[in-house]
Amino acid sequence: MKRVLITICGRAGSKGFKNKNLKTFLDKPLVYYTLASSFNFKDKVEDAQVDVCLNTDSQDLADLVLAKYPEVYFIRRPEELGGDTVPKMAVFQQSLAYMEEKTGEKYDYLIDLDITSPLRQIHDVLGAYKLKIEHPERQLSISGCPSRRSPYFNMVKEEDGKIKKAIDSVWYTARQQAPAVYDLNASIYVFDADFLKNNTTGNIWEADWVLYQMKDTAVLDIDSEEDFEMMQLIGGYLFEKVEGFKAVKDLIR
Repeated sequence: MKRVLITICGRAGSKGFKNKNLKTFLDKPLVYYTLASSFNFKDKVEDAQVDVCLNTDSQDLADLVLAKYPEVYFIRRPEELGGDTVPKMAVFQQSLAYMEEKTGEKYDYLIDLDITSPLRQIHDVLGAYKLKIEHPERQLSISGCPSRRSPYFNMVKEEDGKIKKAIDSVWYTARQQAPAVYDLNASIYVFDADFLKNNTTGNIWEADWVLYQMKDTAVLDIDSEEDFEMMQLIGGYLFEKVEGFKAVKDLIR
């Protein structure tokens, strides 16, 4: 039987949006949407033992999670992994090493679910995991959606005081002619555990990826009060109109 570790990672505070991981999103703690997705996956996945852990240096976040989800393993993040520039890969690796020592078991996969990406459908985590299983030659299944803008067609950059094409290529006359590009939404990562153990640079781009496509929900990173308010407007609509999103909210304890 495969063993899967789900990580939920959140630092204390935030320079861009203070205490964003502790916010209430549409009347529920923001982190509870990710917890609901985690335990839905645990209930639905076949032939796998699943553990869920919270990696944080915030006691307030730990208290919030453990109040309703006491079975979650709490990993206190060390100070050296709490800085703004620490790669998240290092936190994944610390979580994996801690949990393997704690349980005495080896994990085959690590799934990270971002706290600030509450808009997942009920099937998304299992879908990303199954895609990784279907592609054993790839080291990572990552979530994203078709990009609204294309660097080949309608994106530019400023260089040497001039506006130029973002990518120096043929200037396509129609978006459909340009190569397909995608926005990564940081919602779901499914790693081979061995890749994490052997990676020494913290560079996620060294992995061989496969892309799991999610529904486009405007791909907002919650880094400001304005982002948060916009996400609540989008979320309110999706929870009312789309059963796949509503089903996640309904599972929150």
